[in-house]
Amino acid sequence: MSNWMEFLRACGTFYLTTAEGKQPRVRPFGALDEFEGKLYLITSNQKPVFAQLKENPQVEICAMSADGKWIRVAARAVVDPRREAKEHMLEANPSLKNMYSADDGKMEVFYLAQGEAVISSFTEAPVTQTF
Repeated sequence: MSNWMEFLRACGTFYLTTAEGKQPRVRPFGALDEFEGKLYLITSNQKPVFAQLKENPQVEICAMSADGKWIRVAARAVVDPRREAKEHMLEANPSLKNMYSADDGKMEVFYLAQGEAVISSFTEAPVTQTF
């Protein structure tokens, strides 16, 4: 797993920003998975966030670590309809199994592509990784 994925995982809660028309929409996320070298996230196709991702797949993620560093990730969200991607997400995040199953018709997983992650702090130069 890349440094930026490890950093994001260590933060626990992170905030995903989408757009609804001209209005940014931010919400907390916590479940993530690395599958086939990509960072995967999960949502329900019944939620507004999924409709927003379909309309405009450009997203940003932001999180802050306990030591005062923060990360910003800008990327394109790509929906992955494959059952194996959904199953991998559920295995990596067992607590989700009480909400979703790979075949429930509402679980959606997506990965981040064509992006840039920047880890910053007040005392060190930013570290940028593209993917």
